Amino acid sequence: MTSGLAVAHVLLVGGYAGFQWTVRVLVYPQFTAVPAAASAAYEASHSRRISRVVGPLFAGQLVTTAWLLLDRPHGVRAAGVVVSAACLAAVLLATALLAVPRHRQLAGGFDPAAYAGLLRADTLRVAAATVNVAASAWAVLG
Repeated sequence: MTSGLAVAHVLLVGGYAGFQWTVRVLVYPQFTAVPAAASAAYEASHSRRISRVVGPLFAGQLVTTAWLLLDRPHGVRAAGVVVSAACLAAVLLATALLAVPRHRQLAGGFDPAAYAGLLRADTLRVAAATVNVAASAWAVLG
């Protein structure tokens, strides 16, 4: 029988990956369609609204990942939990060190170089989130 904690972890990781893919495929491409005069306001609105969605997903993943690392239920593969933790760390680092600074640059108006940097950071986040789904599912479901 799979533990509720492990299932919650897989659901949170999957939810975040779906969120990040949506941002990559739907949200970020729209940045280039915003008129220059409106881009700073658009970025401010985006940053304010997106935080309400991603914040709980990050917090939930941090809680379940830490819990699984510290008190792994029987049947949950340790290697999968470690890979999941590494993927979450990669996402958080890419967000803090790469994406957030690019968003701050875009807050002053659209900048093609900042936008390109944001897409590079997001490629790392999408890749890590996708690997995290596979690792977490393997850890929990086998």
